[in-house]
Amino acid sequence: MDMTTETARAESAGGGAALPTLLSVMFINLLGFGIVVPLLPFYAKSFAAPPWQIALVFSAYAIGAFFGEPFWGRLSDRMGRKPILISTVSGNCLCYLAMAYAPTIAFAFFARIVGGLMSGNGSVIQGYIADVTPPDRRSGRMALLGAAFNIGFIVGPALGGLLAHPAAGHLGFRIPLMVCSALSATCVAGIVLFVRESRVRTHTFSEQASRWAVLGNALTHPAIGRLMLVTFLAGCAFTGIESIFGLWTEARFGWGPRQVGSAFAVVGVVAAFCQIVLVGRLSRRFGEARVLAAGMAMTAAFLSLQPWSNGALMVVPLLAMTAFGQSIAWPNVAALISRNVDWRHQGQYLGLNNATGALARVVGPFCTGLAFSNAGVNAPFYLAALMVLPAVALAYVSRARRDDQSSRLS
Repeated sequence: MDMTTETARAESAGGGAALPTLLSVMFINLLGFGIVVPLLPFYAKSFAAPPWQIALVFSAYAIGAFFGEPFWGRLSDRMGRKPILISTVSGNCLCYLAMAYAPTIAFAFFARIVGGLMSGNGSVIQGYIADVTPPDRRSGRMALLGAAFNIGFIVGPALGGLLAHPAAGHLGFRIPLMVCSALSATCVAGIVLFVRESRVRTHTFSEQASRWAVLGNALTHPAIGRLMLVTFLAGCAFTGIESIFGLWTEARFGWGPRQVGSAFAVVGVVAAFCQIVLVGRLSRRFGEARVLAAGMAMTAAFLSLQPWSNGALMVVPLLAMTAFGQSIAWPNVAALISRNVDWRHQGQYLGLNNATGALARVVGPFCTGLAFSNAGVNAPFYLAALMVLPAVALAYVSRARRDDQSSRLS
């Protein structure tokens, strides 16, 4: 079956309620993540955990996602997207329950790692979107996933704050965790009922290249290797600033959790709006690579300007414009990767890119934390801007060849 025939079949299979259901998967993933993350320090303290154990619980999710993204993407290329989505979201449902009834901090840490592993299904969702979407419209569809991500992260913390009762000790966190589990169970039902499989199994496991061969192909490919480096550099910069932003605003302006939370809410709204309304149109008009490069350039520029802020009237707009640059850039990375690889292996390569992003979420906060502690409170912004600068050039030269099929990795 050639690519054109398969895409036409998949578009028919993935129509109707499939896309809204898949968007709900990403939204619920991030809604649960957003509910839990602000509560994690208090949740870990309910076990009388020392600070280093609290930090481990925080990092466990990213560690799980780092391994989960390429694994599930590769498996979905073989077995189909739908069974992997059902399995991973069901596993996430059980992990939230495990955290709700965790008897020790070690058990909670393990549940958090498995939860990150199961939630590392973004490559499967991206693969489904690539399966059922013509190449010139993929950036817009990928942007909708990003919008679901941002909306989930806006709603989640507020909902978690309403549901949690830290004064009740460990039991006070059971309700929000059970709500996360129930939302995941609802999502499983939606996948079962409304999502049809987007691809036909056409080859066996033995016919596929090893994961190490795929990694080698990705790193040496002139476009994929550059795009993965863009993901890593920009991911390190943005997540590093996210992690240090509260400490920076406290040191500079005396802000507390309320002001920081409000600033991030504005950022989430701006990013979601851009991804819903602008990304698809801009990418179709100017091309994915140009929009990606422009987004990276905006990110670097506004990160470098942030240390010159003198209050909320500058801090929030500059942070929002940084988020604007990120929001128009990220969907184009996934779209460009999907256009540069063999359509049968999109999940694997998208998974590798997402794993690179998960690694950036570990490395970025570490680097900016060191800069904040040893080089001054403004140093993380300059470091982050320097990280993004090479990504501008890398993004621009990562254009897919005009003949999509001839340029795809086999």
